[in-house]
Amino acid sequence: MNVLVINCGSSSLKYQLINSDSEEVLAKGLCERIGIDGGMLTHQPAGKDKIKTQVDMPSHTVAVELVIKSLTDKENGVIASLSEIGAVGHRVVHGGESFAESVVIDDAVMKAIEDCNDLAPLHNPANLIGIRACQELMPNVPMVAVFDTAFHQTMPKKAYFYGLPHEYYEKYKVRRYGFHGTSHSYVSKRVAEILGKDYTSLKTIVCHLGNGASISAVMNGKCVDTSMGLTPLEGLIMGTRSGDLDPAILGFIAGKENLTLPEVTDVLNKKSGVLGLSGVSSDFRDLEAAAKDGNQWAIDTLDTYYYRVAKYIGSYAAAMNGVDVIAFTAGVGENNPPGREQIVSYLGYLGADVVPEKNNCRGEERVISSDQAKVTVMVVPTNEELAIARETVRLV
Repeated sequence: MNVLVINCGSSSLKYQLINSDSEEVLAKGLCERIGIDGGMLTHQPAGKDKIKTQVDMPSHTVAVELVIKSLTDKENGVIASLSEIGAVGHRVVHGGESFAESVVIDDAVMKAIEDCNDLAPLHNPANLIGIRACQELMPNVPMVAVFDTAFHQTMPKKAYFYGLPHEYYEKYKVRRYGFHGTSHSYVSKRVAEILGKDYTSLKTIVCHLGNGASISAVMNGKCVDTSMGLTPLEGLIMGTRSGDLDPAILGFIAGKENLTLPEVTDVLNKKSGVLGLSGVSSDFRDLEAAAKDGNQWAIDTLDTYYYRVAKYIGSYAAAMNGVDVIAFTAGVGENNPPGREQIVSYLGYLGADVVPEKNNCRGEERVISSDQAKVTVMVVPTNEELAIARETVRLV
């Protein structure tokens, strides 16, 4: 059976068509800079070169349509028609407490996902767009939702409770959920496979650094803490999201700028992060270029971002009373050697280091620390699509 995996992010859409029997990737691709000028579609049939097409993608709907067109294209497609797709697996960011595992999508599931839109305003609506677009094109094909929140359900209460009146948890389930769970699960398990170690014996910190970014502490095969919270807004500074801040800032800005609370929240989600701080872009490639050109705001923004990552790594080493492996993944984590080096430079007290020659890599599995390092530092490209495909096959 061929499984189409759709992974809609806040400004990107990754896809893979996977043969579930062999787990061979028949085709894969990436839609970048959705909603940002200079959109790019990269489509790669198995065994062939990448085909890059510069095309503006003002919405995720347009991106999904381009994906379907690429897969069925007579010259560069890999299937003759959509009838060759047996199931579709969708990454869904927020399931609240309604979903602790993946589910087959029906109307009730769609409603429950939609009910979580206010908790993940950049992602759940995009996920729903991807689902609806596929349902319209393939109405009889079963579809599965794989939730980012599921992997983090093993967190203990001490990790997910907020210092709020407990009635808010009891009535509204206000707690920390965590996101990027499919990626954190895949990478932490892959680390053990690469190193030939028992997954349940390792203390691993996974740094999923992309336009959206999160860090998790995985001890003995279970997530014990993660940086995102009730929504994907908490934690690290991200592409357009503020990450951690003093909550009193919301009221302060609202009063000074005459904004409503929803308007301030919109600023924190869509106009903050490295975009807001630098005034340059939410894309780290643009930031790096501006920093090289001497833009001081870009330089300071990158320094602030890397510092925040290092602080979280330190806190999770404390939470697990040690760390065996630090793994970098996702767009920034996999493809930014200077950033990795700068982050690890804060972690010498843990016995972590980076060898420049080993670190000179992008998007490939590699140990980048020295043989003498007490903590193994790795680059492990995430494969959320394969994990989603496996879940889809399991359910359908």
